[in-house]
Amino acid sequence: MVALARPASAQDGQSADAPANAQTDAPAPAAPAPFGFDHLVQLAQDAAGQPYEAPASTLTGSFADLNYDQYRGIRFRRDRDPWVGHPEFALDLLPPGLIFHEPVALHLVEDGLARPLPFDARMFEFEPNLFPDGVDYETIGDMGWSGFRVRTPLNRPDVMDEVAVFQGASYFRAVARGTQYGLSARGLAIGTGSQKGEEFPIFRSFWIVRPEPNDRAITVYAHLDSRSISAAFEFIIEPGAETVFRTRTAMFPRAEITEIGIAPLTSMYWFGPADRAQIDDYRPAVHDSDGLQMLTGADQRIWRVLSAHDRLQISAFQDRDPGGFGLVQRARNFAEYQDSEARYDLRPSAWIEPNGVWGQGAVTLVEIPVENEFNDNIVSFWRPTEPLQPGQRHDFAYDLVFSDLPPDNAPLARVMATRSGKSINDPNARTYVVDYSLDLFTTGDPQPEVRATTGEVRNVHWLRLPYQNRLRLAFEFLPDGDQLADISARLNGPDGALSETWIMRWTQD
Repeated sequence: MVALARPASAQDGQSADAPANAQTDAPAPAAPAPFGFDHLVQLAQDAAGQPYEAPASTLTGSFADLNYDQYRGIRFRRDRDPWVGHPEFALDLLPPGLIFHEPVALHLVEDGLARPLPFDARMFEFEPNLFPDGVDYETIGDMGWSGFRVRTPLNRPDVMDEVAVFQGASYFRAVARGTQYGLSARGLAIGTGSQKGEEFPIFRSFWIVRPEPNDRAITVYAHLDSRSISAAFEFIIEPGAETVFRTRTAMFPRAEITEIGIAPLTSMYWFGPADRAQIDDYRPAVHDSDGLQMLTGADQRIWRVLSAHDRLQISAFQDRDPGGFGLVQRARNFAEYQDSEARYDLRPSAWIEPNGVWGQGAVTLVEIPVENEFNDNIVSFWRPTEPLQPGQRHDFAYDLVFSDLPPDNAPLARVMATRSGKSINDPNARTYVVDYSLDLFTTGDPQPEVRATTGEVRNVHWLRLPYQNRLRLAFEFLPDGDQLADISARLNGPDGALSETWIMRWTQD
């Protein structure tokens, strides 16, 4: 007869199924904390306390030495979308190669928990005629991604259109309904236009939050890093007729930064009706943006015309707590470009609307000489008066809006076009023609106010163009030998400004 072991009693001091030395009051393992902005801020702060190490990656196998066509021939497989089946959003993962050689770490956040997404070359299709020898997957290691692209039914309910792409350094682009890719935004700009050269921070890692089935926005977290700074970013992206990036960042400098650019935008301007004298091209204009639009903290509206110059030009507009600024494409008719391929008339504008107190600083515009339309040469950003100091946290928040034109309902006439040419009265002078929207001038006569920082302004006059719904202001500018002058114009009424302030920089090219 076999004796059965008896269960342990309460007097034995242990449970029936626990070993004799078990600790009955041991705490259960803590659940992982949900990933969020505060976790990323701590990561960025910790990184700032360490020496900067540039990311390194060696492109191998089929990704090494790619030409432009080959890189374009590598396409993400739609069936490998981490969000496949989601009704509102799709996610494309982007391969390294060509100019994209810095590895980017991607993480997916679901139910509050983040998990890394290792690089996998099998997620891509390779155009057979561009890779005739096939793809040797065995020689391809984890080189990291180069970025990602977000899709949504932007223009049609049955088509997942591209709406935003993060790829290359800290650059990202987006479109709104009815527009095509044009200008770019960046996380930060450091030393843009400086004699010491520009430092390009990079987004080293992204955390992309899976949206719920009915969500109309997605959240993206990013860690930005460079020799001078480490920063955490949060983007809440809501696509539509206006695609809005609700942005906040916490920055931790490794060293004092005097030439910082907050909320930078990067665009292209080659020529337009005011500066095409030396351009031999069938098109009337070629640019992604034609002006810098500003709303100052004192509620003044400014339109700074972009120009082509032979030398680097930097303009700074001093302000406190700006209302907004952005690079804008106001010329939106096909006839103004006559380019059926590039469709510059469909390029979006981008508008920065600060949230909170930004203090004293300057909206800064950098115009870089360019000889074609293939290189970005226009940069705008906010530069605080006080340098960013190491050992401190610096926070900024703003909305970045991509749209055809920035939202603004102020009852002021807008600049619609700027033209310039040699004066027929004086070969040493230039004639400027500025067209304003006519809506506010159907009755009453405006009083033009035209000024120049150097030189002489003369022959100021205006007339209505009712069929074009415009009011035209014209004047001559005679330089006095200086290398540059900032010319401004505004239309006034009995109670103040009737138009925004037009500004253009003349240079002796």
